[in-house]
Amino acid sequence: MKASVYIATSLDGFIARENGSLDWLPGAADATESLEDFGYKAFMDSVDALVMGRKTFEFVAGLGSWPYTKPVIVMSQSLRSLPEHLPNNVQLVNGDAKEMYQKLEQDGLKHLYIDGGQTIQAFLRAGLIDELTLTRVPILIGLGVPLFGALPHDVRLEHQETRAFDNGFVQSRYKIIW
Repeated sequence: MKASVYIATSLDGFIARENGSLDWLPGAADATESLEDFGYKAFMDSVDALVMGRKTFEFVAGLGSWPYTKPVIVMSQSLRSLPEHLPNNVQLVNGDAKEMYQKLEQDGLKHLYIDGGQTIQAFLRAGLIDELTLTRVPILIGLGVPLFGALPHDVRLEHQETRAFDNGFVQSRYKIIW
């Protein structure tokens, strides 16, 4: 099974402000600001399911209508249940990354989208991420939620491609060499 990350960061490496806000992302306040999807639809078409942490789940759930039709697995040690209005393809898992990965692989999934800072870090520490697509937004926010954290060892990356967009975004895709 393949596990991929597809995420935007500020140029200084943050995925959100300290309070979780994404107001620094162009288009965060007005989704019609840009018609460019930066390859997101093609990426989403390639995945079988999304794995996200509690904070990412709470952010997405607070946006209004649920945006995903694919299965979503919410990893959390603190949540005990999910809101009843969510579709049946959203499930809560209270385990570690390696256990969940093995179960999803046994269930026949082929490609996971891993989202959320702590979840991405847990999958990286467990050696379970195969590919990173990072879109750097040309802004420095100074403080925030970092994408990366402590790792038990160096993680080597092999550059696959880099694209520059007219709005200044720079997107790079890396294969992880385990």
